Amino acid sequence: MTAFGASAYRRTGIDTGVAAASPHQLILMLFDGAIDAIKSAGSQMHGGQVAAKGAAIGKAVRIVEEGLKASIDRRSGGALADQLASLYDYAVMRLLQANLRNDAAALAEVHGLLDSLRGAWAQIGNGTPARSTAAAVSAAAATARPATPRVAVSA
Repeated sequence: MTAFGASAYRRTGIDTGVAAASPHQLILMLFDGAIDAIKSAGSQMHGGQVAAKGAAIGKAVRIVEEGLKASIDRRSGGALADQLASLYDYAVMRLLQANLRNDAAALAEVHGLLDSLRGAWAQIGNGTPARSTAAAVSAAAATARPATPRVAVSA
């Protein structure tokens, strides 16, 4: 099979999977795509392939921003939705820093964060109570470093 044929076959499989997936499964697919892109970026970073690393990080950023964050229902999600949106903002910031600074630790941090959130999302599909998912999001938020340093202001 030619490279084009293999690519077309793979694309057809992805399209079929997306068309048949539930909204819950689509979110899992977004997590998987972002995590795969981060893994690819790490390999490209290690191999010194700057353009490919940037493309992989760009893909991860787009998935987080345009897929995961855009899917948050802030009207009915309350504080948990706001916290999740902040986590996604933090993940995007760290991905951009990883790209600019060639920072493998930042990639690993976002990989771990998204992997934890993916696990929590998968538990929802298994009928795990929502409070367990909220605890997972809170735990992920606690491990993420703040996006901006806190400055003490004295009166």
